[in-house]
Amino acid sequence: MASNASRSEKISGQGHFELASRWHGLSLARQFALAASIILFFGMAVVGIWVTRQIEDGVTRNTAASTALYMSSLVEPLVQELATRDTLSPERQADLDNLRSQTSLGRKIVSFKLWKEGGVIAYSSHKEIIGQRFDTTPNLRRAWKGEVAAEFDTLEDDEDVMERAAGVPLLEMYSPMREIGTGHIIAVAEFYETAEALYDNLFWANLKSWLVVGAVTLTIFALLSVIVMRGSRTIDRQRFALEGRVNELSVLLSQNEELRGRVQRASRRIAEVNEQYLRRVGADLHDGPAQLLALAALRLDALKPLLDQVSDGAGGPSGSHSDIQVVRESLTNAMSEIRNISTGLTLPELDNLSPRQLLREAAKAHERPTKTTVELDIQSAPEDLPKATKICLYRFVQETLSNAFRHAGGSGQRLSCRFDGTTLEVAVSDTGPGFDSSRKIETSHGLGLPGLRERVESIGGTLEVASDPGAGTKIVLRCNVAV
Repeated sequence: MASNASRSEKISGQGHFELASRWHGLSLARQFALAASIILFFGMAVVGIWVTRQIEDGVTRNTAASTALYMSSLVEPLVQELATRDTLSPERQADLDNLRSQTSLGRKIVSFKLWKEGGVIAYSSHKEIIGQRFDTTPNLRRAWKGEVAAEFDTLEDDEDVMERAAGVPLLEMYSPMREIGTGHIIAVAEFYETAEALYDNLFWANLKSWLVVGAVTLTIFALLSVIVMRGSRTIDRQRFALEGRVNELSVLLSQNEELRGRVQRASRRIAEVNEQYLRRVGADLHDGPAQLLALAALRLDALKPLLDQVSDGAGGPSGSHSDIQVVRESLTNAMSEIRNISTGLTLPELDNLSPRQLLREAAKAHERPTKTTVELDIQSAPEDLPKATKICLYRFVQETLSNAFRHAGGSGQRLSCRFDGTTLEVAVSDTGPGFDSSRKIETSHGLGLPGLRERVESIGGTLEVASDPGAGTKIVLRCNVAV
């Protein structure tokens, strides 16, 4: 049972979804035509039914009132004895029979009854029901309250058996009969008048009212349809124009995305070529000028004994030894600087390093020559990164830590890393004097933060600098990583 219920609910949900899809697939004009036709149809039906009922009730009440007034003027004097009796005398019954047969209106009366309180029939044109008791109907109760009540062609009460057998439309009317002098209601007269003409009049009146309501409804529908169709055509034209513009913009967007991807790929290739070039320059510095300076220092050491002999035998200048020492120290310092520059230009082998290892290696490479400490906070990191991203990440840490040592003396150096599965965030901060970050970046033209920003943007990332005078500096790299 539960599975059947769930299956039926699923089918019902699918049906509703299909109807909604079809509805939204229609144009505005068709949606309006369908919705307006349903609403106007039900509105026309309600108005038409209300109007026809008002016409029927009005005609019925007017006819009943005039007929009841006429009959009361004729019948009321003949039923005064019902003020003291429950039935009429034979003489009065004969008078009522003659009244029905001798007057023109009486000949239109198919049946006639006189009711006493409690639902007892005191007189009837059908003699067999005189003295019988029937249930009191709502119209009969209204008549006992002094109202003239009428009902057209229903004949559903128990006492209407004879009238229903007549087979013609009848107007059933109830009129209170009053005692002359006191005005007390002593009986209720019930008339059944033939209503063929009234039926025809009501039919044509109802037909005309339906035609009028239908014509007004169709006119309203036609006028609204014209307005909505014009608006729908305007909206369709604008929608088609917008769709064309959207398609053009989509094409331009895809082209821009392709160009952006090509620029980023070119930037990555340039970064890799630049790193290769720097590696070669570093190697050339290490193997060329550094080796020559080392050779020059060795040659000075070799010339020192000869210079001592010349100085002792010939009385050379006493300051020669100090000059040679200054030259040797200068050569040693120059060689050390060249080796440091060579080491800074050359990256370690990054292909086999994970992002965690890369960050630790960059921090150690900074700690060794500067004799400072970098606090590491690597909470999460991706398993691997493209080579261009690794190069950018290493250079970011190298440059920012170098800035922290150069401008903050290595105070409070901290390297943190976060990765949420999509975005990689690496931050380097210090507790140094800080600076006005906006002015500093705008006026810098060297290879510092502006160059670093360009390097980060080449891999599709962003660089954020947060610093204020006296509040330290924090530089954050963010980039999306496809895993």
